[in-house]
Amino acid sequence: MFSRPPLGFVCIGFIAGLAPVPLHAWDYDGHRMVNQVALASLPREYPQFVHAVANAERLAFLAGEADRWRNVPDLPLKQYNGVDHYCDMEYIPEAGLDWATVPSFRYDFVVQFAAGRAANAKRFAPIDPAKNTDHSREWPGLAPWAITEYYGKLRAAFSYLKVFEELGTPDEIMNAQANVVYLMGVMGHYVGDCAQPLHTTKHHNGWVGENPKGYTTWPGFHAWIDGGFVAKAGIKPAELAPRVRTAEPIALAARSDGRDPMFVAAVDYLEAQHRLVEPLYQLEKEGKLGNSERPVTDEARVLISGQLLKGGQMLGAIWLTAYRNAIPDTYLRASLIRRQTGASPGSASGPVSAPPAQKG
Repeated sequence: MFSRPPLGFVCIGFIAGLAPVPLHAWDYDGHRMVNQVALASLPREYPQFVHAVANAERLAFLAGEADRWRNVPDLPLKQYNGVDHYCDMEYIPEAGLDWATVPSFRYDFVVQFAAGRAANAKRFAPIDPAKNTDHSREWPGLAPWAITEYYGKLRAAFSYLKVFEELGTPDEIMNAQANVVYLMGVMGHYVGDCAQPLHTTKHHNGWVGENPKGYTTWPGFHAWIDGGFVAKAGIKPAELAPRVRTAEPIALAARSDGRDPMFVAAVDYLEAQHRLVEPLYQLEKEGKLGNSERPVTDEARVLISGQLLKGGQMLGAIWLTAYRNAIPDTYLRASLIRRQTGASPGSASGPVSAPPAQKG
C-alpha cells in the first residue's frame, strides 16, 4: 500500500478525463491520462495546491497544449515546437554519432548532427521541399532535449515559488503557483509523446526502407495507435488508477562526461520505449491491434495501456525530482528583503526577479 493525495483529489482528476476531445498524438484523451497518472503518483510531500480541483483539471487540459500549437499555420512555430514531440533514435548513429556521448546542450547537438548528416548523406533519404515547408525534416527530433529543458524550467519555478511563499505577496504566490501548474502540464505532453514507441523511431508512420519481416507500411498506423486503438479498446483513466505507483525521484548524480543527468535519464527513457517498436509492429502483423472492423486483443491492450502508465509514472518522477532539487532563488530573496526593509531605491515598484544579463 502506498500513500497518495486525498482520494477526492485523485478521483476528481480521473473522472474529468472521461470527456473526449479529438486532437493529435495519443490524442487528447491519452495525453490527459498521462498527466492524470502523474498527478495521482505524487507523494504527500508534493505541494498540495496542484491537487485543487481547478488545478487538477488545468493540468489535464494542458496535456494537449503542445498539440494545439501545431494546429496553426505559423511555420516558425511549427519548426520550433514540432521537433520537440519525437526523436527518431536511429538517425543519431546513422549520422555517425553515439547516444552515449551526444551533448545535453540542444544547439551543440544540432551543430554535431548537421555535420554528421552531411558527412553521411548517403544514409539519409532526400528531402522533398514540398513536404518540408517548416524545415524540420533535416532533424531527428529533439524530445529528450525538450524534456530536460522543461525539467529545468519547473525546477526554476519551484525555486522562486519557495521564496515568494516566504517573502512575497498573496498575488505573487498565486502567480508563481500558476506558473508551476502550467509548466507541469505542458511538460507532460512531451513525456507522454515519448511513451508512444512510434515517437522514438524513423518507422513512425509505417515501416520505411528495407523490410525483410514484412511489417506494415500503412501511413495510418501511427494515428491508429495514438487514438483509434485507445478508443477501440476503451482504455479509461479509472482503469489505470489502481495501477499507479507512488513516484520516486530520479537519481541525478554529477557525471564525469559533463552531460546533464536529467538528459541522460530522458534518453534512457526513450531508449526503453524504442525497444518496443518492433514488438508493436509484430502485433500489427499478427492482427492483434485490431482495426475499425476487428477487435483488439488483450495482449495489445496490455501493451498500450502500459505505455500510458509508463508515461505518467515517468512524468510524476520528473515533477517530484524538480521539486526536491529546487534551491531557493537567493537573488530574488535578497531583492524581496530589500523591498521589505526599504533598503533598495525604487523598491516600491516591486522586486528585481533576475540578475543583470550577462554578455558573452
